Amino acid sequence: MNLHVEGCPLRGTVAIPGSKSHTIRAVAIAALAKGDSTITAPLESADSRAAFHAYTALGAEITDEGDIWRVKGTGGKLQQPNNIIDVGNSGTTMLIALGSAALIEGGITVMTGDEQVRRRPCAPLAQALNDLGSNARATRGDGCPPFIVEGRIQGGESTFEAKTSQYVSSLLINAPLADRDTKLTIPLLYEKPYVGITLDWLKRQGIKVDYAEDYSEFHIPGGQSYKPVTRRIPGDFSSATFFLAAGALQDNEILCEGLDLTDTQGDKAVIDYLKAMGADVSIDDHGVRVKSSKLVGCEIDLNATPDALPMMAVLGCFAKGETRLVNVPQARMKETDRIAVMRQELEKLGAKITELEDGLVIQESALTPGEVEGHDDHRVVMSLAIAGTMMPGTTIIHGYEAVNITFPTFVNALNALGSNARVL
Repeated sequence: MNLHVEGCPLRGTVAIPGSKSHTIRAVAIAALAKGDSTITAPLESADSRAAFHAYTALGAEITDEGDIWRVKGTGGKLQQPNNIIDVGNSGTTMLIALGSAALIEGGITVMTGDEQVRRRPCAPLAQALNDLGSNARATRGDGCPPFIVEGRIQGGESTFEAKTSQYVSSLLINAPLADRDTKLTIPLLYEKPYVGITLDWLKRQGIKVDYAEDYSEFHIPGGQSYKPVTRRIPGDFSSATFFLAAGALQDNEILCEGLDLTDTQGDKAVIDYLKAMGADVSIDDHGVRVKSSKLVGCEIDLNATPDALPMMAVLGCFAKGETRLVNVPQARMKETDRIAVMRQELEKLGAKITELEDGLVIQESALTPGEVEGHDDHRVVMSLAIAGTMMPGTTIIHGYEAVNITFPTFVNALNALGSNARVL
């Protein structure tokens, strides 16, 4: 499908959907817990459904009641799935469920995903699971899915570099159910706030973990059990990024509802990025409001928030001077190589943009409408759509259906702000 976007001011209110990170963690932990869990306002998207179906295959009973998902947990006694588990495009589900598959006593689990997921490296996690007593191996020997997992982790020690935080989160969620204690040493860790989200979940659900302040070491006692989950999923700051940033652009004013500023999501740092560029940001009981202002380029370290790169690259095109997005090499390991892709697509619209090994340098640019590719990446599609609203004429983004991964109602939200976006 193609998205046709015309230039226009964006004004009004957007209700931000639930957090993908929280929803997937909620499903995994509820499935591992003993007893009945209630997840309220889960994100309804392809990624969340991937977790729903993966943990159903592993033995949890999950009932969809619309705004509530009810989960009858396994008490950590997961079952061997009857078929291959296909997580689609959900890299988060792949990695967290890969760790869960290593809790099964006997039997073999096979996990795969779509073409993009089958290119995403999982070798450090697989090696850690093997260090702890399981046998996880890539079917093609390249460290990427599909994976075969056989045997239960017992505990022990493992040292690895985590260029995605999801390796660590997977082990933190699953290792407490191993028979013995686990020690993890992490000499390199990107995306630290996402580990903070996981640790907050563990604390809430009665799991004990000792760790170094810089997350370089973790000690996880074995033989633990999860309390059932009863929680409402907060709004997703990663999804909110597109509309928070859009509010700062010329003639725009947007209120984002449903965001909890006390939540552990790292992408709430986008608010600070906008302020650093001169955006007019206010926070009250109604949500986060951003009004148009004269933006000025600056340097932003995105190591903790790689999902923000596509939209911040667009924002840089409309900021005076130079914007540098740095220290985010892991952005090349997401649904696509977002560094290369954003340079390529924004150049088609007239952007003056330079690709770094670990980021982008963007000069203020006079963009003109055109046709661009979404590269099957939801965040690329949505960022280019916001760019399209800032140019006279029509911009066409190919591959709109990718937004179903995290924000299926994106075009409705865009049009509620005054856009005339059409999916064809």
